[in-house]
Amino acid sequence: MAGGRRYAGGRCAREVAGLAERSPRERVVFSAAQLLRRGGVARTGMREAVTRARAPRGSLQHYFPGGKEQLVNEAVDWAGRYAARRVERFVAGLGTPSPSGLFAAMVGQWTEEFESEAGFAGGCPVAAATVDSADTVASTRAAAARAFDGWRAAVAGALHAMGVPETRTGALATLMVSSLEGALLLARATHDVRPLHDVVRELGPLLDAAAPEG
Repeated sequence: MAGGRRYAGGRCAREVAGLAERSPRERVVFSAAQLLRRGGVARTGMREAVTRARAPRGSLQHYFPGGKEQLVNEAVDWAGRYAARRVERFVAGLGTPSPSGLFAAMVGQWTEEFESEAGFAGGCPVAAATVDSADTVASTRAAAARAFDGWRAAVAGALHAMGVPETRTGALATLMVSSLEGALLLARATHDVRPLHDVVRELGPLLDAAAPEG
């Protein structure tokens, strides 16, 4: 969901470029999200997040009195908001907005990253936190649920604006998000972007069929 040349390749490098203008707290949360996407919860160290963010060491106790659990949860929340914001940007970048075009853009940011020098090192931080902690840390499971809900709501809203009946937007948003997450897992496991191309090709016609012809 997020990255930059230091953490990952692709379009998200602009997010890193703007970090200097952000508060130390925001930089630490962003850094934690990047650590999550590369190594999961276990390898997301608070001190490393602070070091990467170039934030004062004392900011840990000041901003995150709940410790690592709080930091991970805030990183997951950030990632969910980032994914939701990206939906609007993807739609704005489409010449003629369509459900298939939106899905292709959502997948395309990951294809671009995996084909860059960053390779397959990074994945979705929300998915990583879900796999690592959903059964053991209730607050992290709740944060992941919020993140996915916000992302799906943004996709559903975009689909509705394209003419997809509201009765179908929620289910189709779930299909798009879950298909992307599954393809990401397969791509990282096989070090092959073909699963990403497959879901775009196969789901595109189905998604467009849900919208009335313009």
